[in-house]
Amino acid sequence: MFNRIPTLEDIQDCAQRIQSIIHHTPVLTCSNLDEVSGAQLFFKCENFQKIGAFKMRGASSAGTLLNDEARQKGLATHSSGNHGQAVALTAKMLGVPAYIVMPENAPSVKKNAVKGYGAQVIECESTAAGRQNTLDKVVAKTGAHFISPYNDYGVIAGQATAVVELLEEVQGLEIVITPLGGGGLMAGAALACHYLQPSIEVIGGEPKNADDGYRSFRSGKIEPLATEVTIADGLRSPLGDKTFGIIKEHVNDVVTVTEEEIIHAMRLIWERMKLVIEPSCAVPFAVVLQQPERFKDKKIGIILTGGNVDLTKLPF
Repeated sequence: MFNRIPTLEDIQDCAQRIQSIIHHTPVLTCSNLDEVSGAQLFFKCENFQKIGAFKMRGASSAGTLLNDEARQKGLATHSSGNHGQAVALTAKMLGVPAYIVMPENAPSVKKNAVKGYGAQVIECESTAAGRQNTLDKVVAKTGAHFISPYNDYGVIAGQATAVVELLEEVQGLEIVITPLGGGGLMAGAALACHYLQPSIEVIGGEPKNADDGYRSFRSGKIEPLATEVTIADGLRSPLGDKTFGIIKEHVNDVVTVTEEEIIHAMRLIWERMKLVIEPSCAVPFAVVLQQPERFKDKKIGIILTGGNVDLTKLPF
């Protein structure tokens, strides 16, 4: 593990290290959505990533950074969604145990998905304190290494590889937009662009109903997450000190969008691109649709972060 902001060499080493574990996901375009938005859009499809989300990059990066002795004790995390699955699959591929703390009210389909990768699910109270207390007990008992969902430099380096691939495939991008939750992907995207193409404008998209990143970006200090009532469930995490330090330094702007704008953007991607994406994925596209004059004729890279959606609870 390294306890510093990842360098370009760190990110490149990470890309090599996890190459055999992750998918190199495609970049897709859609002339209809270009016409609707007035921009030229390039969608990096992490919904096609293993476990159906970009989280596999960060988890595998952090897991493979451990030495053999630390790795054999297993991997642990708390998660009700994609990160838990990513840590579980990483542990399976490394041949080590995984301990995933999940809220007792997490959907059974998510618990079963984690168990399907061979991990042990430990249920906890559905509170932040409940998660942390249960995780602390698991780590104390097993000696397993905790992999944070986002506030970990090894995780950030892994998430950065998605944008490195995007920049390698698409020349001349002017803007890169990612969703902003805990900030792992946003920080990784900002570092990748800073090192490889510093002229690119890096923008975070966030729900108005969970706008701690927007407020933190403007105040210069981490603001509390006031509410978590948003359809973009993947963006309900508070910022971490490691992620925010990078975001504050290298991100150009954070834009918020309404629930209605998120649902509209999500529906357009489903209908026009025939892609299954989560609501959180639609946030960057919603940003483009919200400000057509700002993004008119711009060449924009968008990270579609995941496709793990409950098909029985679609918002349209």
